[in-house]
Amino acid sequence: MEKKNTLPLGGENKMRVMPVGKLLITMAIPLVISMLVQAFYNIVDTFFVSLVSTDATGALSFAFPIQNLQIGCSTGIAVGVNSLLSKSLGENDTDKANRAAGNGIVLMLMFVAGFMLFGAFGTRGYYSLFNINETTRQFGVDYTSICCIFTLGIFVEIMGERLLQSSGKTVYTLFTQGIGAMLNIILDPLFILGSEGLQAKLGIRLPFFFPTFGVAGAAIATVIGQWVAGIMAVIFNFTKNKEVSFRFKYMKLRSDIAGKILTVGVPSIIMMAIGSVMTFCMNQVLLGFSATHGQTPANVFGIYFKLQSLFLMPLFGINNAAISIIAYNYGARLPKRITGTIKWSFGSALVVMLLGTTVFQLIPDKLMGIFGGAGDENAAALVEMGVVAMRIICLHFPLASIGIALGASFQALGNGIYATIVSLCRQLVALVPAAFLLSLTGNVNAVWWSFPIAEFVSSTVTLIFFAKIYKEKVKPMFKA
Repeated sequence: MEKKNTLPLGGENKMRVMPVGKLLITMAIPLVISMLVQAFYNIVDTFFVSLVSTDATGALSFAFPIQNLQIGCSTGIAVGVNSLLSKSLGENDTDKANRAAGNGIVLMLMFVAGFMLFGAFGTRGYYSLFNINETTRQFGVDYTSICCIFTLGIFVEIMGERLLQSSGKTVYTLFTQGIGAMLNIILDPLFILGSEGLQAKLGIRLPFFFPTFGVAGAAIATVIGQWVAGIMAVIFNFTKNKEVSFRFKYMKLRSDIAGKILTVGVPSIIMMAIGSVMTFCMNQVLLGFSATHGQTPANVFGIYFKLQSLFLMPLFGINNAAISIIAYNYGARLPKRITGTIKWSFGSALVVMLLGTTVFQLIPDKLMGIFGGAGDENAAALVEMGVVAMRIICLHFPLASIGIALGASFQALGNGIYATIVSLCRQLVALVPAAFLLSLTGNVNAVWWSFPIAEFVSSTVTLIFFAKIYKEKVKPMFKA
């Protein structure tokens, strides 16, 4: 029988003793700031690409499902490690915690290999599925190939950050995500526009010549930022994360450890995969209006997703902090801290989403106008349609706070399948059919109402599942 290593019982870990409100804020703020920077660099990425042409902007919209799947797979494995590692630390079982980290790293490398193969051989086949012009298709192939072939950076970055988060060291993720994102922002104009484009588009004269890479330059800047962030995450884990050991002996795959990681992680991956399928289907629905609107509806949809990240990414930061806290205190059998964390995370999520609704209602023209810089014939139509879309879609934001906040408890308590079902209801079962039926009206603006409809359905399902999991897993702890 393998010997269980333990830490001394007591309140040495802040996730056990710090007031939950203060704890959530302390752990979430670095994640929120770094994710805001990440959301901002995605917008900056699209802004500089929009200076090339609306076709270039469209290429990033069609690349989104693949990028979303990349992030989903990397986050899913990392969340599975996060949940098991936090629970093991809460139980004072360091051996199990170390094996969770080691097995997670091996699983991560398997997914990396898959994306690299897709980047090398599958991107052109993917873009052939869309009814788009050849210029947009080539831009998309260039961008997606680079992001997938060099995908190791984003996987290492996210895994490293979740390992730090699992032991309560979220402050270091501020540096990894922040510096990686800032590097991307700085490199974007240089790689996309080159020295000639910078002078022609922005009036900036460089003291040296730099070639113009266009949309491919956006991908190059992105992967450089990801690799730098990944390297920093590795350094922080080896030097600061003393609660986890990274010896090779812990990287031998064990079915019991890998199985527990995948039990939590696969539902997260499926949720993101569902998002990718949803985006693919929505693009197909919106391209059904190409005879009257060209690629503009699909471009609006892609830009909207970048803009909503300004509010959704902070929510995910709060959510990720809540998962660690809930999982740790579930392992430590401290139910009051679990319920307190859920209340604080929901309240914070609601405030953020109400702010998002207000901003999208008041200044949608200013936000969409950021991406009309190409000045071609489609730019004005992009802004006009985008204003209507943003004001309709944002109506679902307050409802979304329910699903996102309560979804943290599903994952942290080991019921990731509930989160998967909710996501399935939101993005496929309700959204896509509603969008298709509304498209039959012949009015593209009617399609945007599918988002509030789908969110109402998913919020109802979320509340039903939360009542069930609370009754089965949390409430009995109060009686113990």
